[in-house]
Amino acid sequence: MSTIDRLKTRPHSFARRAAAALLSAAITLSATAAAFASDTVVLRVGDQKGGNRSLLDISGLAKDLPYKIEWAEFPAAAPILEALNAGALDVGYTGDLSFLSVYAAGAPIKAIGGTRADAKTQAILVRQDSPIKSAADLKGKRLAGTRGGWGQFLIDATLEKNGNKVDDATFAPLGPVDAKIALLAGSIDAWAVWEPYVSYATLKDKARVVADGKGLTPTITFIVASDSAIATKRAAVQDLVNRLNKARLWSLDHLPEYAKNTAELTKLPEDVLLSAYTAQKTSPIAIDENVVREVQEASDRATRYGILPKRLDVNRAVDRSFTAAASLN
Repeated sequence: MSTIDRLKTRPHSFARRAAAALLSAAITLSATAAAFASDTVVLRVGDQKGGNRSLLDISGLAKDLPYKIEWAEFPAAAPILEALNAGALDVGYTGDLSFLSVYAAGAPIKAIGGTRADAKTQAILVRQDSPIKSAADLKGKRLAGTRGGWGQFLIDATLEKNGNKVDDATFAPLGPVDAKIALLAGSIDAWAVWEPYVSYATLKDKARVVADGKGLTPTITFIVASDSAIATKRAAVQDLVNRLNKARLWSLDHLPEYAKNTAELTKLPEDVLLSAYTAQKTSPIAIDENVVREVQEASDRATRYGILPKRLDVNRAVDRSFTAAASLN
């Protein structure tokens, strides 16, 4: 069994003007093609169902690649990071804190690009009949979320914002599927999660939002590459980043079509995905001084919460060269 097979078995938004500037300043797709050697370059890319592969296909940007992509589908971002760390992948994507957690452990990877969603689409949910009416009522409750990622961070940051300590509530480390079941069963009091789980829970399960990530979380999803791929497959990696940025902008102008196509792939309700995509307004970003500073602040806070094991220098965890030509002015 290959390394990828083993790993797979383990279970804000910027203004259009800014995003357009990012794309126009980047290397054009046609110019990039000339940078490839005569032998076909192969990029091993980690994905999730309904993720970047389908976005490229739906937007028409998977055509005429001057290199080959070997896609590997995973059930979540965590095993994508494991595969990158193991050298089984060249490129993947994950949330900012999950990336930093693996980077802190010494993984030879860098964040090279990414997207930002509206921070309000990270939220803490309760059942419709819950006595919890606001974030102030979360003290002393049992709160579920993903360990080492947005879920745990949002819980701790929300408690702190309301004058409480992070240990003034009980944290239950649960993934989205188990947390949803636990919330509906009443074995947890609240659940910190992101889209499209927020839209599904509010539209289908009648859950209520009592807090969100506005002003608390960067809500960035990083495109992550291995140090080896950056060194040996730079032109292909750059081209992929450019195509993903362009595809993301396409999605903003075609939300109903994007939701319909992704619903067919994932079997999630189309109205849930349209609600999620509309709320997120996910846009490409340049990894610039502002982004590094914002993620550094979140990283320092995560270290204080005990989510990250040590303080990190975020500037060393990113490679700005893939978006260095971009201007957000």
